[in-house]
Amino acid sequence: MNVIGNLIWLIFGGFLAAIGYLVGGLVLCCTIIGIPFGIQCFKLAGLVLWPFGRQVTSNSDSNGCLSSLFNIIWILCGGWYTALMHLFFGLLLFITIIGIPFARQHFKLLEISMMPFGKRVV
Repeated sequence: MNVIGNLIWLIFGGFLAAIGYLVGGLVLCCTIIGIPFGIQCFKLAGLVLWPFGRQVTSNSDSNGCLSSLFNIIWILCGGWYTALMHLFFGLLLFITIIGIPFARQHFKLLEISMMPFGKRVV
């Protein structure tokens, strides 16, 4: 069932969203300061590309204050926008019965797109 869900997700927007995260990650990696943020974009791109059957967990060896600081910078520089987009599409997909599994994936993406530092995709 995960494979079918992932294929449908990929065809109807997951591929384009993953390309968007990849391009954003490449742009961020052009500077030394942006490399940690670019790496988080690559992590998000991998999850957006194939979300069914994967979980987002808190990383036990997070960097504490540095992770919190980077999350605050991430939120201020666009994390709130991506989280709102995942919330909007999740609520929109929850209207239909067929869309409920895809809405749940958007809500999973909402969690990691808001604060990606200190999170791990399993």
